[in-house]
Amino acid sequence: RGIGVAALLLDSIFSSDGVWVDPPGFIARGVAAVREAGGLVIADEVQPGFGRTGTHMWGFEQHEIVPDLVTLGKPMGNGFPIGAVVGRKSPMERFGGTARYSNTFAGNTVGIATADAVLTILQRDQIPQNALSMGQRLRAGVEKVAKRHDGVRGIRNAGLFFGVDMGPEGTPAAGRRAMALDVVDAMRDDCVLISTTGANEDTLKV
Repeated sequence: RGIGVAALLLDSIFSSDGVWVDPPGFIARGVAAVREAGGLVIADEVQPGFGRTGTHMWGFEQHEIVPDLVTLGKPMGNGFPIGAVVGRKSPMERFGGTARYSNTFAGNTVGIATADAVLTILQRDQIPQNALSMGQRLRAGVEKVAKRHDGVRGIRNAGLFFGVDMGPEGTPAAGRRAMALDVVDAMRDDCVLISTTGANEDTLKV
């Protein structure tokens, strides 16, 4: 229809689709195709970023790509409300030169100081490396549970980011979803907050 490709916006661990840990470089071909078509590449790092996946500070680094824009959110302030968009000079200048933008709460100094402290501690305390080692321990524990109970269908993780598929093969979709929600409720009763994800909402997102 004559409408070009504007951008590819991606969460490199596909956290809303079931937490899929793809091999390094998996998305590189898609990124190259979008750039060849004139589009921007936007990395959503709200969930895979900040060292959670263990191997890198940012999820896109695993795929050896450099996005045009990166969105950062909730973890950036460790509970304090702040978000950011980081980008290459070229798209930022093009946007700033053609559009007026203001925000009542932009540039809040307390929020910026909080985010600066969070990033400093993440690097100082080697949080990505800790996520990697603790993720290995957690996976070993989940695998032990899976051997004792046939309710776990699959386990995927990158660092401390887990996707655990619930319900044995052959279980109706409604049953798998109900089983996952039962686990979420039981964990909440023990003061541990997790959620479900995936097309059928039968995957635990930890």
